[in-house]
Amino acid sequence: MPIPRPGDLVRVAAAASVQFAGERAIWFRVIKLPGWDTYHGRIWLDGYELGEKWEAIERRTIFVQAVGLRIVKTK
Repeated sequence: MPIPRPGDLVRVAAAASVQFAGERAIWFRVIKLPGWDTYHGRIWLDGYELGEKWEAIERRTIFVQAVGLRIVKTK
């Protein structure tokens, strides 16, 4: 199961969480993994939702299934 690292760019869509299905899918820049206890296979990510021009538009903490993330390594 892939786990993103700080600095990674991640596509968050329906496979990671139903709240990001269809038009609600986002690109997300990970800044940290809070490390909070959770269910097996799920993780919390802290970072920035990115806009159309790849600018940070909102800082968020999201709860997702790690296996459903599409990770673009940037380091």
